[in-house]
Amino acid sequence: MTTINLQHICKVEGHGSLYVEIRGSRLKRCELKVVEGARFFEGIVKDKRYDDVQEITSRICGICSCAHTCASLQAIENAMKIRVSEQTRRLRELLSIGERIRSHATHLYFLALPDYLGYESALAMVGKHKREVLRALHLMKIGNNLVQRIGGKEMHPFTSVVGGFTAVPSKETTRYLRAELKKALPEAVATAKLFLKLKQPSYESERDFLSLKPERDAPLISGKVCSLSGLNIKPEEYDKYIDEQVMPYSTAKFSTLNKKLFCVGALARINTNHNMLSRTAKKLLRQTKLDLPITNPYYNNLAQAIELVHWVERARSLLNYDFRFKGLPRIRVRPGRGVSAVEAPRGILFHDYTLDEEGFVKKCNIITPTAQNLRVIEHDVKHLITQLLKEKKRKEEIIQEVEKLIRAYDPCFSCSAHFLKVRWVKKR
Repeated sequence: MTTINLQHICKVEGHGSLYVEIRGSRLKRCELKVVEGARFFEGIVKDKRYDDVQEITSRICGICSCAHTCASLQAIENAMKIRVSEQTRRLRELLSIGERIRSHATHLYFLALPDYLGYESALAMVGKHKREVLRALHLMKIGNNLVQRIGGKEMHPFTSVVGGFTAVPSKETTRYLRAELKKALPEAVATAKLFLKLKQPSYESERDFLSLKPERDAPLISGKVCSLSGLNIKPEEYDKYIDEQVMPYSTAKFSTLNKKLFCVGALARINTNHNMLSRTAKKLLRQTKLDLPITNPYYNNLAQAIELVHWVERARSLLNYDFRFKGLPRIRVRPGRGVSAVEAPRGILFHDYTLDEEGFVKKCNIITPTAQNLRVIEHDVKHLITQLLKEKKRKEEIIQEVEKLIRAYDPCFSCSAHFLKVRWVKKR
């Protein structure tokens, strides 16, 4: 019996472990274990007042704090039948886009690209690929600037509250941000062209793709929950179709859609909403010459790169608006259940609250994108290991390819419940 321990998989957000058992040349057992200690956010918000909730839930994840903020606020507003203004919707979209630009640039250049160029890290790339690293830093800075100027700070924004915003950007700020985004567009296009050139491993596996489908533009903070297989439901119906299961070896829940495998994220959004991309992003997608839907999960990286172009263009368009602070609406507290589904960088994020007559949270359920992807990631890892064993690949090569596959999903294991320690057991 041989045991291999890979203590830490770098270039993903969080920690976890993978247990692999092989008998002879056949895979017998493969378990993806998310091992982060319990964080209890769903319990923490219980009995908290409605206007305290988003300050707490944004701390679930620093990388996706804007998505959690928007999902939380919208769920509260839905519970209390609050309608927000067009201005508020625009500002929340801008918050989310800033986060999307920052997150995609970070993942593509610092987590994914080193795999393809043969480096351990982005820092090791600087000698030969300084231009790419500087491009990444500039895109991340622009995303940060957008979040900070709209939300008050770069992470855990505080200007967005129930019913509206406590501050809005000045004309000077919107002019500045539009100018910065204009500079960012060629860099986003260069990013997409870079990932277009990268050769992806050959891998296909059936699964459904789930994303929001809004009435206008690409999915971000509103829309119905739709899948390629034909699902088309309101966000509040999610619990009738998405089944969460507790696995004995993991602290995070695993999900199925109508008892079948599905995935969320950039690739799902491209597969279900490619017709809503900007003109430039559509042109880049056509250059891939790939048939839709794309079922190879490695192409999630390319999907993020194409999305990057779309969201830079969309942000410039949203900033073409006369933002004016008109005060906050008077909130009428009432009981009820409210659900919101938004697209975080890594996929659909659900927030579900039930409030009492005084506006205190009595029930809470939060389903993160990575929690929805865990089942299909584990399935793909099993499939890939089986394929590589048939090709008689060495253990080190298999582990390297498994890490690359998991990174393609851009998982956020801290959200889902951290990653990756591999225990490899070989029995004869």
